[in-house]
Amino acid sequence: MFIPYAPRPGVSGIGAVWNRLSKWPTAFSQSVLWFSLLLLLIGLEPVSVMAAREEVTVYEDELRSHYGRLENMTDLVAMWEVALSDGIHKIEFEHGTTSGKRVVYVDGKEIIRKDWMFKLVGKETFAVGASQTKATINIDAVSGFAYEYTLDINGKSLKKYMENRSKTTNTWVLHLDGEDCRVVLEKDTMDVWCNGRNMETAGEFVDEGTETHFSIGNHSCCIKAVSSGKRREGIIHTLIVDDREIPESTE
Repeated sequence: MFIPYAPRPGVSGIGAVWNRLSKWPTAFSQSVLWFSLLLLLIGLEPVSVMAAREEVTVYEDELRSHYGRLENMTDLVAMWEVALSDGIHKIEFEHGTTSGKRVVYVDGKEIIRKDWMFKLVGKETFAVGASQTKATINIDAVSGFAYEYTLDINGKSLKKYMENRSKTTNTWVLHLDGEDCRVVLEKDTMDVWCNGRNMETAGEFVDEGTETHFSIGNHSCCIKAVSSGKRREGIIHTLIVDDREIPESTE
């Protein structure tokens, strides 16, 4: 029986393997020989079980270092930006294809870490944003050692989710008091968000439709909702800040 590392002094490489195996039973020797040759091809050499503890420790460190270098080059495999009412969130995913390691970051903060995973494919589910929106990263094998990473939001693909969201929200981006402000209206609830904060609003009915009033700092804001007169377009929402109409933003 032997463990991988280095030959005894004075004998090295394939010669050491062959000399040692020639004294063993044929059937077992052939299996061991192929395994030993494989170790030689990846830069390791065999040694008997009598190897010193120091030698085995060196081998383990070398192997760990070898795989560590590979993973450091390929760990970050995917990144997405998800626009929600409370802001645009950045999701990053690390996947160690040798160890199965999985790490998920949301806005730079680590929220999931699994250093060792026997199964390289699967999924990781977590929450994003103030509303705790459900997000799932899917890990699928494509071919060989290639993997595909996709993101689902609330059970839909990111693309489908954003398409649906564009129908249920309005977004405006403006510059106030030296700061960029992102205002989002959720049309189904009439909730208004500004830079991640759910704003306090006051609604009223007017002749043309409705008005939703709120303030950003010392600035008076109003979202007007009026009928387009066209069935397909439905209600048109317009943001007015300090009596100035703000053009809608496309995300």
